[in-house]
Amino acid sequence: MLWLAARRVLGARTQCRRGWSRTVMSDTMVDSWPVGKVDRFGGVSVRLQPGHQRDEAAFRSWLQDAIKRWSEEGRIAVWMHVPIMLSGLITCAASEGFTFHHAENDTSTLTLWLKDGPNRLPGNATHQVGVAGAVLDEVSGKVLVVQDRNKTVNAWKFPGGLSDPGEDIGATAVREVFEETGIKSEFQSLLSIRQQHKHPGAFGKSDMYIICRLKPLSYNINFCSQECLRCEWMDLKELAYTSNTTPITSRIAKLLFYGYREGFHNIDLTVRTFPAVYSGLFYSLYHKELPATYETPE
Repeated sequence: MLWLAARRVLGARTQCRRGWSRTVMSDTMVDSWPVGKVDRFGGVSVRLQPGHQRDEAAFRSWLQDAIKRWSEEGRIAVWMHVPIMLSGLITCAASEGFTFHHAENDTSTLTLWLKDGPNRLPGNATHQVGVAGAVLDEVSGKVLVVQDRNKTVNAWKFPGGLSDPGEDIGATAVREVFEETGIKSEFQSLLSIRQQHKHPGAFGKSDMYIICRLKPLSYNINFCSQECLRCEWMDLKELAYTSNTTPITSRIAKLLFYGYREGFHNIDLTVRTFPAVYSGLFYSLYHKELPATYETPE
């Protein structure tokens, strides 16, 4: 009798459909499929939840009806966000014309263009952003450089790395310099931007590599041996004209040397913060310094 009662409980709580096995939790299961939220461009955003049922037949039936309804309503496209636990439903969505847009963490985003003509939805991110910091000690005329441990050629370069989501350019430079060298610094300006398409380390995307001018706040090097083979304060002129460096490092060292001698106002792109058109948001604008006489009309 005890075995029979246990079997009834398990039978009530476990369902198997089309190869899927799941435990039904009454407090977490979602009884109905999402309605979808219309965005300002006329598209529909649909977010599946982990608690949605995994019955492929039921999902396909709902999706076909929903696509028909959205088309009749004049919607231009569908954005479907699928949690990784429901990845089995992606095959059904693909059979209805959905394609991958991107995936991040535990969610995949699929899209479906509903109108005639070419798909006009924006693609996934086109660039990754790398930032390096040129830390210049203006008293000694020396600049902080490293040699990467995992490079085939041990050339001198500025310490740096990839920017984190939501991180300002200057903050990335300061963070990466400290992580690699142990040197604390302060952002001063932006010096250059390199754009490279089909970057091998960016999954075929383009790469933006930004070099910033930083002011040192400490001087004792304690470099990360996992990332760096060597690290030192090098004379700026020596770095500018040595052959033991990368082309971009050599070029920026020359630019920095020019600014060091003739004034940094000749090379700096400074940053200003402005309110964005989106309520409550702000953006950073980098540009050559604007004389105060041009800030307001005469």
